Amino acid sequence: MSETVIGVIGGSGFYSMSGLEGLEQIELDTPFGAPSDLFYWGRLGEVRVVFLARHGRGHRLLPTEINFRANIYGMKQLGVQRLVSMSSAGSMREDLHPGDFLVADQFIDRTFKRPQTFFGNGIVGHVSMADPVCPELSAALATAGQQAGARIRHGGTYLCIEGPQFSTRAESNLYRTWNVDVISMTAMQEARLAREAEICYAVMALVTDYDCWHEGEREVDITSVLRVLNENVATAQKAVAKLAPMLAGKPRTCGCAQAAKDAIITERTMIPRKVATDLNLLFGKYL
Repeated sequence: MSETVIGVIGGSGFYSMSGLEGLEQIELDTPFGAPSDLFYWGRLGEVRVVFLARHGRGHRLLPTEINFRANIYGMKQLGVQRLVSMSSAGSMREDLHPGDFLVADQFIDRTFKRPQTFFGNGIVGHVSMADPVCPELSAALATAGQQAGARIRHGGTYLCIEGPQFSTRAESNLYRTWNVDVISMTAMQEARLAREAEICYAVMALVTDYDCWHEGEREVDITSVLRVLNENVATAQKAVAKLAPMLAGKPRTCGCAQAAKDAIITERTMIPRKVATDLNLLFGKYL
């Protein structure tokens, strides 16, 4: 039986993973450049856990500056089969309060400056994003969150904006008409790239504020965001600790491991050799 390896990407305020045994630091380079930071490699019981701070230690990277391709490629290099993302977010619903958690199952993408595919440069592929997260991993993450004591909702739409600024009031009210649940700046590219890399992906949004649409609340500011985040990060870490034994030794039956099986449409003899070499980790079995 192969080892179970879970990846965890920590967002704002979530810069380390507590409880890991035998912790090691790993520095990686990838064909897409350097990841956000060192990877931290350790164990939670029988499960290997790989942690990465999305914005780097000390929070050095804007959402637009994150090298999402290198981050996901690095997770693949380290054998990650299931990837959990923690993401701070604003609530777009009256009944989703600061301090609540949401395991999203849909996305709307409003980013426009970021590479979001491993394909290109002579190889063309199209994976399905109809259901952008792994249903099995998302359900397990929601259950783990409940066991960790979180006020959590399973299912909802995550609106991903470019940032780094927060929304205008006009934008915030417009987005509310789209029936989205939370607004944030990072998880969409991770979901796209994890799907291409055939890694199961789930995102837990840590709700920190009401954006700026709520007339009864002050507009979002980073001080209030960080205050709520500090209260919620410990719960999020407990959720990962609950999740690990739920997945130990459990095979993947969701289909994510074959997500790119029929995606590549480029004639194989026309794919540049360097591109094929760079993508061998991801698509070698199809090339």
